[in-house]
Amino acid sequence: MLVALIAGPANGSDWSHYGGDQGGTRFSELTQVNRSNVSELRIAWQVRTGAAERRGPLLGASQFQATPIITPAAAGNSVVICTPWNRIIALDPTTGETRWEFDPKLRASPLYNCRGVSYWEDQLTPATEPCRHRIFSGTGDLRLLALDARTGRPCDGFGVGGEVRVEPLIIEESPEYKRGEVKFFSPPVIVRGVIVLGSGTFAKNKRVRNPSGALHGFDARSGQLRWTFDPIPRSADDPEHGNWSPTAIEEAGAASAWAPLSGDEELGLVFAPTSSASPDFYGGFRPGENRYANSTVALDAQTGKVAWHFQNIHHDVWDWDTPAQPIAADLEIDGERKPIVIQLTKQGLVFVFDRRTGKPIFEIEERPVSQDGLPGDVLSTTQPFPKAPPPLSRASIYPEDAWGITVWEREFCRRAIASHDHGPAFTPVKEKGTVSVSSINNWAGGAFDRSRNLLISNASNLFWITQAIPEAEYDKDKFPSTGQPAEVVEGLGYAFIRNPLLSPLGIPCTAPPWGKLVAVDLIDGTIRWSVPLGNIGKLAPVPLPLQWGTPGTAGGPIVTAGGLVFIGATTDELFRAFDVETGQELWSASLPTAAHATPMTYAVDGKQFILIAAGGHVWQYPKISDYIVAFALP
Repeated sequence: MLVALIAGPANGSDWSHYGGDQGGTRFSELTQVNRSNVSELRIAWQVRTGAAERRGPLLGASQFQATPIITPAAAGNSVVICTPWNRIIALDPTTGETRWEFDPKLRASPLYNCRGVSYWEDQLTPATEPCRHRIFSGTGDLRLLALDARTGRPCDGFGVGGEVRVEPLIIEESPEYKRGEVKFFSPPVIVRGVIVLGSGTFAKNKRVRNPSGALHGFDARSGQLRWTFDPIPRSADDPEHGNWSPTAIEEAGAASAWAPLSGDEELGLVFAPTSSASPDFYGGFRPGENRYANSTVALDAQTGKVAWHFQNIHHDVWDWDTPAQPIAADLEIDGERKPIVIQLTKQGLVFVFDRRTGKPIFEIEERPVSQDGLPGDVLSTTQPFPKAPPPLSRASIYPEDAWGITVWEREFCRRAIASHDHGPAFTPVKEKGTVSVSSINNWAGGAFDRSRNLLISNASNLFWITQAIPEAEYDKDKFPSTGQPAEVVEGLGYAFIRNPLLSPLGIPCTAPPWGKLVAVDLIDGTIRWSVPLGNIGKLAPVPLPLQWGTPGTAGGPIVTAGGLVFIGATTDELFRAFDVETGQELWSASLPTAAHATPMTYAVDGKQFILIAAGGHVWQYPKISDYIVAFALP
């Protein structure tokens, strides 16, 4: 018999980490709200962070993807959340009233986002002293903040005035760094008294030579730098150093861990999901497999040394960063405890490892893939595919896959696919243009139901056309980009444009569902159920409230012992609850705007609350706002 257990200690009524617990399982033991009464859920309180009023025109450059945490009673029992401008707010968990705020006065930035904050208790500080209970947050202008969880005041003795300025360190590591190109978006993880902070690198498809994507470990009491780990192994002492060319070691950058990290206190490990190395769509300057890029890397929290690593894409030229927080959970097989890590990817794959060693739980095979890339690039001959579980979303596409509401649309889509390179997963980008899985797919990560052995995840089926255009031929009017902005890569000689594969009516050219919620049985690696997630009424040119699913880039599920999965992550402005056993939708509620953030849940004085941030999404649903909505039984 196989029974799943939660990784590390957790209080069933607390959501004290971004992912619920240190391992990011997003599972709660709470059962007050369950399948029998979820239909009675009502709004208990609703507040706004004030960002919309204060920032006004800048809202369009922000992403409110934050998941709140709740601090324990000794730390004030407050719901703590950050705005995209890194203002940190503590709220009364029963009323939503503000208890304290801290504004770090963020410097100007091209993109604003803060996915959450982290909590840590310093056992060596007396209970009555300030900063025994701490809130940590990285900022968009490269500072690491430490605040007293009860008052919001900066912690004296941590860095200077309660903050560590990390930007000088980034400049030292990356002389080519330009202000705003590296940011801290996701909350840090704290393991054995070390704060580990990843970053996002925003220049990795703008030029060949790029800032470092290094992770840093800081002492949680003093803020002193303990170690640095660069996913591009620049030291000759690193075992993977010889797998990179001297030019790549000198010039390549990024490979950063911009998604949330997770940890294991018992093993003393931090699990980092790394991105592609620079530049995104061309690897001629970085021959080889490019390890530790596009990997799950287990680091010793005390030293930053690599304990083990697995690369889920060799020599990435698709911008398929590892986008999701690794999930650290435990399995018990015939009485034996087996710690695992689950890693979800943009191309819909699910990798499962023994988190002590990195050994796969389900066999992984290397399969041959296309070699026909851009001139001067040498692609990997194979890519890894797990034999189980099956992919959560498709990655291959052919003209016969074209779909449309009308015959006219289907024919348009068929011609669009046929006129560009297409085929199985890992078809490389070419000047002709290539149809492939969107690089904004499946960012959200999953939740793990430890009582049912189920991984729950939302997944998107959205394809883009990516085209490499010689820089001398590029004209933005001749080659418009309706997806992400076109990028001219300095030193490469190409511009890259990305456009979603849509019909003339703005509807995806592939068959629905375009967004779905999936349950994976981790006993045998099979799909237990799969259901459409969202209706397209607010996306279609004419209202069509059809349950065809909406593609979502951010905002994942949580699961509770009450048998419920809660999730926003759709463009129809609804928050939903599903039966974890069957996938049946049991409840939904309208929100002020789309919620592209992961919810959380907690209990106070015997009452369970479910919270979600509703702020829209700058790319997918640009009705941007600043709501936090709490639900409870009447």
